[in-house]
Amino acid sequence: MAFPVAHPATSRLIYSAAVAVLVIVFVSITAALAGAVRFWMRSSRRVGTPPQRATYEALHTASVAVSALRGGLTSETAIKAAPALRHLLGTPVVAIADQAGLVGCEGSDRHVHALSRRLQDVLSSGRPQLLSAADLCCGHGGDCPMRAGVAVPVAVDGSVIGALAALGPSADAALMRTTGEVARFVSTQLALAELDASRTRTVQAQLNFLRAQISPHFIYNALTAIESYVRSDPERARDLLVGFAEFTRWAFREHTQYATLAEELRFVDLYLELERARFGDRLAVSLRVAPEVLPVRVPSLVLQPVVENAVRHGLERLTGTARLEISAEDGGHEAVVTVEDHGVGADPDQLAEVLAGRQGGQSIGLRNVDERLRAIFGNDHGLTIETGVGAGTKVTMHLPKFCPAVT
Repeated sequence: MAFPVAHPATSRLIYSAAVAVLVIVFVSITAALAGAVRFWMRSSRRVGTPPQRATYEALHTASVAVSALRGGLTSETAIKAAPALRHLLGTPVVAIADQAGLVGCEGSDRHVHALSRRLQDVLSSGRPQLLSAADLCCGHGGDCPMRAGVAVPVAVDGSVIGALAALGPSADAALMRTTGEVARFVSTQLALAELDASRTRTVQAQLNFLRAQISPHFIYNALTAIESYVRSDPERARDLLVGFAEFTRWAFREHTQYATLAEELRFVDLYLELERARFGDRLAVSLRVAPEVLPVRVPSLVLQPVVENAVRHGLERLTGTARLEISAEDGGHEAVVTVEDHGVGADPDQLAEVLAGRQGGQSIGLRNVDERLRAIFGNDHGLTIETGVGAGTKVTMHLPKFCPAVT
């Protein structure tokens, strides 16, 4: 039985048609999948109810502004914050000024000159103003989309330090109210920025004060001890003099407010080496340190004043062996540092008065350290002191392993 044989040209035509159909099917499937992926991505981005999405957008935008405004009101911070403030206000143009003039404008530079004058008026009077087309120099021609706006003062601690303006096609009481709320938000962040700066200045002043309090008594004793070795043991005298030079260099360095715990312990070791030259074998020091806490960053000169207080006021008057124990242990999220002397101790009530700043006394170094720790880490991180007359003194500090303020 014979079977019909297709002509070669006909076979090629059938093959081409089949390939075309397959291509069309593949493209259709790909387009359908791409559409499904786009729909899924849009849906995933729109998780939550409309009020929830609006809240998220507002908070996210506010956080962007906060990161800039916490640096204070400068041209740089105003430029960074202006886009987020414009988003919060929902207006095409936002401008910010300080007492010196316009520091940031987002959306359009067309009205900068006119805005500068109007914002200075707000700064001078401390009162909000509605801005008309004439105020914005839009009185001629109808091509200017910003024909109205509002300007409100920005105050910190009752003093007007800046002004915020929002411009658009129109302005009403609602825009004035919204701009006023955003201005209060800006004021709060600038007040917090000033508080941060004030705290930094206070900590630096306390550190400078502590440097100035490096005991003249200790310096005199250290140099006297070094002098005593000059004839009997010149090599020992040389080593002590090098240690004294390194001690003073570290104590009076200016380049940072913070150090690692390892650096602080090294500084304490320099101090104790000089004290050993004076005490001789009477000073017995025990040091126990967990390696995990050595990289923890702490305020500079936070440990040596505590050790010096133990030596001077706890051990110096003893006739026998003066025992001092220093430990730095891993406490999970913090380093736990203790300095314990087996000396004469102190009256707890009197020491509490000194730490509270209600009277002077021999433990002013402890008060300084306590205040610095509280200022940097919070009130929960002040010194813990256990003492009693004749019972020695144990000072404990809890130092967080991570704190955003410590850099």
